[in-house]
Amino acid sequence: MNRHFEDAWYYLRRAGNHLADGLQEEAKPVERRIRSALGREREEESEPTGRERLESELRNVPRRAERGGKKAIKKARGRIKRYRGGASE
Repeated sequence: MNRHFEDAWYYLRRAGNHLADGLQEEAKPVERRIRSALGREREEESEPTGRERLESELRNVPRRAERGGKKAIKKARGRIKRYRGGASE
């Protein structure tokens, strides 16, 4: 197929995807009102805010640091053991 046709198909698919995304976004409020009227609301999980994501990451820092420290110690002990010729301490 000619290069121009390949480019045209690429942009046509891309435009179609953008059109579908745009229509879906525009139809969301209407869908919500219809579902509400019919009593079939969707249970949407709200995405965590930036602050909530940061807080959850900070809660995990001590655990990750502990695991990382234990891993480093185990690795260092293995190196020392190999250096000493595999002898037990």
